[in-house]
Amino acid sequence: MSENEPMSAAVIEAVDVCKRFRQGKLDVEVLRGVNFRVSRGESHAILGASGAGKSTLMHLLGGLDHVSSGHVRVAGNELARLGEADLGRLRNRHLGFIYQFHHLLPEFSALENIALPLLVRRTARTQAHAAAREWLLRVGLEARLEHKPGELSGGERQRVALARALVTQPDCLLADEPTGNLDRKTAAQMLDLMLELNRELDTALVVVTHDLEIAARMAHRWHMSDGVLTHED
Repeated sequence: MSENEPMSAAVIEAVDVCKRFRQGKLDVEVLRGVNFRVSRGESHAILGASGAGKSTLMHLLGGLDHVSSGHVRVAGNELARLGEADLGRLRNRHLGFIYQFHHLLPEFSALENIALPLLVRRTARTQAHAAAREWLLRVGLEARLEHKPGELSGGERQRVALARALVTQPDCLLADEPTGNLDRKTAAQMLDLMLELNRELDTALVVVTHDLEIAARMAHRWHMSDGVLTHED
């Protein structure tokens, strides 16, 4: 993140973000004055203990929740000014999401799950399925296109989820503990694939993780503690 980089180059920008939740008569402050900026092609890891506010921040960056104060912008768009329909379109166009659990639709095949984000934006079915096949090839699952999630291994399900997140060629992939449910070998393969696609597609990558080895492979490392985010580089 060069000091001379134009502000418009930011894919995601959080400025003085605070998030509070109401618990009974108490206001619990989960995020306190967070500032965070991501540009295309960058890779970021966010570390911290459970309950530190990492996942809350990811939800705010992805427009899945609303800030209590401060600003979140995606591709220059102030999220607080958008209605739900516009937020959905913005997420579909600029962001990809992957979580610890795959969240694939169990009644759909791998091909259908990957094609779904394109169908949501009204891409022709033949075109969406062709793109899904290409992504199955890229994640090494071309032989599994008709398999449903229940017929795939944990690592295969996560690769399908990754292909679904990237089929729209988003500006940024938000990954919340994406390897947390995988064995060490499969997790390493998944990380290799995410970093390869990060370099190849110039898609920004933001990963929430407890794993120091994963964090060490990101260009930028951050630490979340008691709702405060600090840059560790």
